[in-house]
Amino acid sequence: MTTTEGLLVPPGHGRVVATAAQRVTFKVTGTHSRTASTFEVEVPPGFDVGAHVHTRSEELFYVLEGELDVLAFEPRVRTPDNWQKWESSSGTRVVRATPGTVIVVPPGCPHAFANPTDTPARMFFQASPPPDHERYFEELLEILDAGGPPDQEAIEELRKRYDIDQLTPLKHR
Repeated sequence: MTTTEGLLVPPGHGRVVATAAQRVTFKVTGTHSRTASTFEVEVPPGFDVGAHVHTRSEELFYVLEGELDVLAFEPRVRTPDNWQKWESSSGTRVVRATPGTVIVVPPGCPHAFANPTDTPARMFFQASPPPDHERYFEELLEILDAGGPPDQEAIEELRKRYDIDQLTPLKHR
């Protein structure tokens, strides 16, 4: 007879991956779930993940604290600079998400988030299937920890490997 046990991750626990741009705490990984990786993400003032799209991944974001500008639609025109001004053919525009807001992003849907305020924001983030986002965060940290300016070619290769088509640049203060 085998025993099945769940996973309980107390507040403040989980493996932390921190860069100059953001802090990600791994809460549930592919080791414990076949369906999704789950993270708590601290989004500092001025951080903009840049619009991007995944062909395989589905994501869910839940704003816990602070405010974020969010995008989750196909724009009329994908301009390479400022996703905050994008609009869909049905008139959907970027929204200011506050605590309690949920954003679900299916595969193939351009999406982005940015913290335009002067206070940090915090969100719950789930990506399916695991472990692509886990590996992406881990390998990105390795590239950024190498010292000197970030190796943009290595970051671009990393994005390709983990199903991230970056449409507008990632920015942070």
